[in-house]
Amino acid sequence: MFISLFLLILVLAITVFLTISFYVTIFGGGPFVPTPMASVHRVLEVAEIKKGQKVYDIGAGDGRFVHFAAKDYGADATGYEMDPSVYFIAKMRQWFWHWQGKIIRSNFQKYSLADADVVVCYMMPETLAKFQKQFDAQLKKGAKVVSYAFHVGSWKPTKHIPKDGKISQIFIYQKK
Repeated sequence: MFISLFLLILVLAITVFLTISFYVTIFGGGPFVPTPMASVHRVLEVAEIKKGQKVYDIGAGDGRFVHFAAKDYGADATGYEMDPSVYFIAKMRQWFWHWQGKIIRSNFQKYSLADADVVVCYMMPETLAKFQKQFDAQLKKGAKVVSYAFHVGSWKPTKHIPKDGKISQIFIYQKK
């Protein structure tokens, strides 16, 4: 009896968790697609992050960009992830593998990006176009937006790194 009740509660909890994740994906900006590790390292390399810079990853997924920006470049890195199941994965990586940086379960739009030196994103073009207004309004002069695979709205990139084998194109924008 106890095991049956436990299994029922477990199935209900998982169902609720996955339903929430589904709605966050549909209405939040796009599905979680892990960025290949070689791409993570290439994006951070071309972002030219300096020690102590403020780096934000909007739609941080499992926290790859955040961890390696902090670990390899000494950045003050923070990631925002709305999907509770993906956030849980990111927190597990931090707890079990001592991944660095901060992961916040929230919509980044509730926070200011005014102190950002670099904003990293891997999102669908429609979503990035929506965020362009916030970037325009909040980012300081010289701040970079580094987008993996897709361009940001109507912006013209300062630098475009073409697709290289399995690594998708990278767009770099710098606020003037």
